[in-house]
Parts: sequence; structure tokens; C-alpha cells
Amino acid sequence: MNSRVRILAVCLVFFGIALQAQQSKDTIPEAEVATTIQQVNVGGNTIYLTAKAGTFKVRDENNKPIALMGFTYYARDTRRGVATRRRPVVFAFNGGPGSSSFWLHMGVLGPKRIVVEDPVPTPAAPYRIVNNNHSILDVADLVMIDPVGTGLSIPVGEAKFEDFWGVDQDIRSLSLFITQFLIEYDRMNSPKYLLGESYGTFRNAGLMNKLLEQGIAMNGVIMVSAVFDLRTLLFPPGDDLPYIVHFPTYAATAWYHDKIPDKSEDVYTFLDEIRNFTEQEYTTALFKGDQIDPQAKEAIAGKLGQYTGTSKDFWLKADLRVSASEFFAELLREEGELVGRLDSRFVGINQDLLSQDGDYDPQSLAISPAYIAGFLDYFYGDLKVDKGLTYSITAGRRKGFKWDWKHEGNSRWGTQAAINTGIDMAQALSRDPNMKVLVLNGIYDLATVFFGVEHSINHLGLKEEIKNNIEMKYYEAGHMMYTHQPSLEKFKEDVAEFIKRTSR
Repeated sequence: MNSRVRILAVCLVFFGIALQAQQSKDTIPEAEVATTIQQVNVGGNTIYLTAKAGTFKVRDENNKPIALMGFTYYARDTRRGVATRRRPVVFAFNGGPGSSSFWLHMGVLGPKRIVVEDPVPTPAAPYRIVNNNHSILDVADLVMIDPVGTGLSIPVGEAKFEDFWGVDQDIRSLSLFITQFLIEYDRMNSPKYLLGESYGTFRNAGLMNKLLEQGIAMNGVIMVSAVFDLRTLLFPPGDDLPYIVHFPTYAATAWYHDKIPDKSEDVYTFLDEIRNFTEQEYTTALFKGDQIDPQAKEAIAGKLGQYTGTSKDFWLKADLRVSASEFFAELLREEGELVGRLDSRFVGINQDLLSQDGDYDPQSLAISPAYIAGFLDYFYGDLKVDKGLTYSITAGRRKGFKWDWKHEGNSRWGTQAAINTGIDMAQALSRDPNMKVLVLNGIYDLATVFFGVEHSINHLGLKEEIKNNIEMKYYEAGHMMYTHQPSLEKFKEDVAEFIKRTSR
């Protein structure tokens, strides 16, 4: 090959590389944002808002685009239409993992609210979409975030969905979004908050620490229906903890459905009794395993049945260990019904009275159509988002969805030993003693049980003055306590007071 041919070949190679890079760049879609003026009336005062809904281009640590992340941003307008930079800003999301954020958006936080029946199924459309007098937009601006795979959020460039579907991957991508959003919208010096529901609290615990490591301190973190240690939910073989922490919610559910003879008039007084029994008697009995005395086992089974509106024989057959799904099916078996997982006040028809487990969640089916249809009507109608952009309700319907549960700090002996972000929360709180946490618990929530949250917090190893920065609130409702009108009102009071107090 002569020199002229070699030069031509080299030029063609470089041209090909440049062309390929250009094509790769051209395939990255641009972010799209629809801007509208919205309003909400809270406590008789009308608040005007600049609403931005669409996608935000997120870059990695080397400024390479990796995702378009869907969001809705509500900022209070002044007379000149400019947001106040010192006003608190709340970053909020739901859980799953793989859930979009429309539940919190239209249930309690945003300017509009979906009205659902509680605790019975909501009839089909037309649904009521009303002014949300209980929105937090009177005290803070709001950014609703949809993690990649949900809402409008997709990977771009060389990134793939699996780059975002995992505990640490999710924390990283959300931290990148929040950091870049704060810079883009001039909110870096605003009081800052995280608000997550369900898996969103598991995410919060890691995210608050990740952001702190990057120099971004939260004024406060709000945990709605929390979980930090997944052992409390999973019922692993040989692990008694989930049975222990679920028991108080079984008892509360039985109390609600009038299955407790001569029950206390106040559910919280009853739960104090149940906590004491669980800690002093039930835990001790389970710890003994097959070494428990037969008479002691019968006595404990009798109390378990009495406190949960079920039979002694049921608990004996279960070896004193009843999983949540088994309880769903058992409590109202004689009535031909089962209770809800997300909210055990809800009941549904049990079509298989011989079933050991509840095969669906009555609460979820009772409200989901109203939330989904109502939100999509508002999102594309009022917020004017491009109807050519498909909103994904859940990442779980995407092909290949699989969550990577590995988390830095959870491995021992080279393998996964735990699924726990409580360690991250403990580190963040200990390193920033000014940071506050508010935990909201539904006492009828069988998806993330309140006694499990209490156990996790009591095992963080925090100094007393740091643990005092964690506040616990309780609601006579379930996982989405805001479907219950009195709890909706209390939710707003608790969150607004927390933001006001910690943003000064």
C-alpha cells in the first residue's frame, strides 16, 4: 500500500468515527417541557404557580447524557412571574421500585387531587378532580420525579434501562437529577427536602447520604409509609423478625374489623398493649424455636388468636408464624372476604375460601383506575404535555424489568448479606446533626408495617440527640393514608409544620 492510499485509509477511518459519533449524538432526543400557569387555593388563599412538565436531560459525572427524566415542577409566582429562590423546594417520588409519582402527585401534594371513595371501591368515570386544599404548595415549591422506566423517563445515548434499575443505580441517577435540577433552576440556595413513599423511603435513606457526600445537605427528609430493612417485609426462611413486626398491624386490623371481643375504644391504647405483648411474650416464644414448651406454645397461640380475631388452631398449624398474605385470606374467611395489603380497612371478595393466601389487593383495585385516568387527563389536558409522549405508569411492564438489590455496605464474605439503607440514613444523620427526618405511618398498612419502621430506627445505633431528630407520626389509615379524609388533613398539617420549622 503506497503512502497516498494509507493516508486515504486513515482519513476514511477518522471520518467513519466522526460520522458514528455524530449519529450517536443525533439519536439523543432533546428534553421537552410544557409550561403553564396553574393555581391552587389553600386555606382560602389562591396561589399562582408556574408549572413545568416534561423531561430533563441528565448527564453523568463526565457530562455525558444518560437519561431524559420526567418531572413536574411547581414554583410559586411572584407578581413578575419569578420563583422565590429562598422558598423551600421538595423533591418527591413514589416507590415500587418501578412506580411513577402520580400517586403522591394527585393524592396529596399537587394543586389538584383525585377524589376516591374510602374504604370502598370508587365507581368508574367520570372521576372528580378537584382543587387540593391540602396541598403543600402554600409552604414549598414541588418537583415530582419519575425514575427511569416510569413516567416519561428513558435512558438515552449509550445508557440502558438496567443502568438505572437497582438500589445504587437508582440512588445515583436521582442524585444526578436533583443536583443538576437545582443548578438549572437556580435553587441551590433554597431549603431542600426529599419526600418519598414506600420504596421511595428506602431510596430516601440512601439518597440523603449520597447528596450529603456531594455537598448538598437536606433540611429535612419526609418518609411516607417507610421501609429501611427489607427483612421486615420479605419473610426470609428461618428469620422471625418479619412475623414479629407484622403482628401489631394484624391486631390493629382485627380491631378495625370488630374481631376483638370487648375491645378498647381507642386503637392506640390497644396497640400499646399489643406492643408490650409482642416484645415481652411473642418474640421470646419465637426465639425458642422447636424448644418451646408445648403448653407455653398453646398459651401463646391462644393469645395470638385472641388479639387477631383468628383461632388458636390457626396459629398452632402455622407454628406461631403467619405471613401477611396468609393473614389477608384468614381474617374474614367466614365472611367470604379478604383484607387489603396496602390498607387493611379495604375488603374484597375471596373467590377461593380454601386459599391459604390472598390473591389480590382490594385497596389497589379500589382506587387505581381513578388515579390513573384522572392523572393522565390532568397531565395531558391541564399541564399540556405533548400527547405523543407516552407516560408509563410502572416500569414493571417494560420488557426485561429486573431490580438489582445489591447495595454498597450490605455485603459480607463477598456476598449479599442484607438489603438495608438504614445504614446510609444513620451515617447522614450522624454527619449532619442539623438534618431532620419525619416518618409518617399508617397503622393499617400491611405493605410497610409501622412496627418494622420502629424496629429499624431503634437499631440504627444513633446517639440520643441524633435519634431525637427523627419524628414519628401515626394515621388511622393505610399505606396511602391520604385517601382517608381525616388522615389527609393531618398529613398536610404534619408536613407543613415540619417544613416551616426546619426551613427557618
